[in-house]
Amino acid sequence: MTTFPLFSPPGGSALIASSNSALREQVLHSLNGRCRPVQQALGGADALVKLERGSWQVLFLDRRLPDLDAEELIAIIERRFPGTQVVLLDADGAAAAVESSGAEEVEAGLLSRPEPEEKSWERSARRDEPEPLPGMIGRSEALGRVYRLARLVAPRSTTVLIAGPTGSGKELVARALHGLSPRAAKAFIVVNCAAIPEALLESELFGHTRGAFTGAVQPQMGRIAAAHGGSLFLDEVSELPLNMQAKLLRFLEQKEIQRLGTAEVTQVDVRVIAASNRDLEARAAKGEFREDLFYRLAAFPLELPALAERREDIVPLAVHFLAGMTVSGPCPRLSADAIRVLEGHAWQGNVRELRHVMERASILVETGDTVLPEHLYFHGQAGAVGQPRARLGAWPGREA
Repeated sequence: MTTFPLFSPPGGSALIASSNSALREQVLHSLNGRCRPVQQALGGADALVKLERGSWQVLFLDRRLPDLDAEELIAIIERRFPGTQVVLLDADGAAAAVESSGAEEVEAGLLSRPEPEEKSWERSARRDEPEPLPGMIGRSEALGRVYRLARLVAPRSTTVLIAGPTGSGKELVARALHGLSPRAAKAFIVVNCAAIPEALLESELFGHTRGAFTGAVQPQMGRIAAAHGGSLFLDEVSELPLNMQAKLLRFLEQKEIQRLGTAEVTQVDVRVIAASNRDLEARAAKGEFREDLFYRLAAFPLELPALAERREDIVPLAVHFLAGMTVSGPCPRLSADAIRVLEGHAWQGNVRELRHVMERASILVETGDTVLPEHLYFHGQAGAVGQPRARLGAWPGREA
């Protein structure tokens, strides 16, 4: 029976990544309980997700992954998870440390070797990293601040204003705030303030009685009342007309609503989460948004970074999207050249643009097993290779 070299003291955490169940079982048996905890991943994408969600001292990595090239995955791990040591496995169980991980090959057996001081410090720092919000991928420092603040405010009923560029994941954060709150079992109601015509907005928010206006043949409960006990997400709140801003402010201050067509006032218990891709404070200073409403909404502000500000999250996100879009067969892997193109793109459309690019790539790769640069198509370009990149700049739609 083969035993596997381990370059951290027994009792550390281990992750085993292979689509070969027999090989995974062989590693588990060889470790013989010396590592705690131990988890298994079925491929490179699965391993990246687990690396994002936890701190692992050693990764036992199959050279033959079904989705990612093992060498390219190691390069990602070295950049993103420098405290994780990698041991490459062959199908016959042979194991060797990866030189670039800082470990030397040793004789078969579980041996201890003191870690360099820097790596011990890095591991301690990683243990302090906040846990990603549900549904979100990424461990960048900029995103970590969002995770930390969101988890602090989630259990409360405090109004939250999420600022960030279009496509950066503002609704994901809002849903996470609701899901981590005591209101999670109640409704999460979404209102896109930019998508509802101004004439219908008051009725949509506050509801109406039968006959309140022409065409109101049936009474309607408003979105605010529907969110009673739960959370109301006001997306693109900057697009609210000024007259509706005054009515929303009264609701936030009094926690009561009045349906169109009646004088009856109803008390409601609703946690409000708002989002905007525009600078509301600047708009308030210009008189384009009520200043008192801005301060009421921004009781607890959260600012999501653009994808270009957290480039270390691009590849894990791309792999995650590819895995979710694979209809049948193994998930295509990303070539080294494709990774360079992805990391070099401006991503003005942020995470949403990345999702669309990977969706097109998953179609264009057809039955192939590797995503190449020619499979990456960016909006406004005839192709991804050799084309000028979009200029990095301010958020789309955000005023200076």
